[in-house]
Amino acid sequence: MPTLDRQDNVFVLDLGDGENRFHPDWIASVNDALTEVEKAEGPRALVTAATGKFYSNGLDLDWLYAHADQYQDYVASVHELFARVLSLPVITVAALQGHAFASGAMFSQAHDFRVMRADRGWWCLPETDINMPFTPGMAALIQARLAPQTAHEAMVTARRYGGSDAAAVGIVDRAVEEDAVRSTALKIAEAQVGKAGDTRGTIKARMYTSVLATLRSTADPLG
Repeated sequence: MPTLDRQDNVFVLDLGDGENRFHPDWIASVNDALTEVEKAEGPRALVTAATGKFYSNGLDLDWLYAHADQYQDYVASVHELFARVLSLPVITVAALQGHAFASGAMFSQAHDFRVMRADRGWWCLPETDINMPFTPGMAALIQARLAPQTAHEAMVTARRYGGSDAAAVGIVDRAVEEDAVRSTALKIAEAQVGKAGDTRGTIKARMYTSVLATLRSTADPLG
């Protein structure tokens, strides 16, 4: 399960050491951590990271298939998680030490910055391969955070991007050696801790007004 630690002015949210799929309990734990970061006072920033092979492998499909009657509420909770990170009033940096697939990849895009391991690991939106269309909210998030041609290729072809390729097209901001992923993310976060607060949150909310509205739509989140 996710755990939240603090290193000076930077909160570090470790998503776990497994596939870190979006089980409802996992989502609740991440939300609790975000609430703690939001309520903290003074200089602060947030780094999300993980331990092991995966950053996050996306939706918990096993849980979802076993609870099909809760599908719409589940998707709404995933959308809300994306929206919270996208509009968090602190700088957020995703440290991708391993694979980021599907909703795990989208979760990384909700952050302000991303650092990815250069030599191993994939960033991928496999929805076209698994016959699962993007929801309107997911599509809006991806298209707001990626260049149009990159978004098109990633969404339509399910291409798997390694760290260097991801950096070349702006999916991530930096591709570094494995042992430098988390430290690089921390340095990016530390440089921005003094600007946390309502102004930064308002700027983000106004930058992504339409995306947040789509993610938080009270209508059918599946389109």
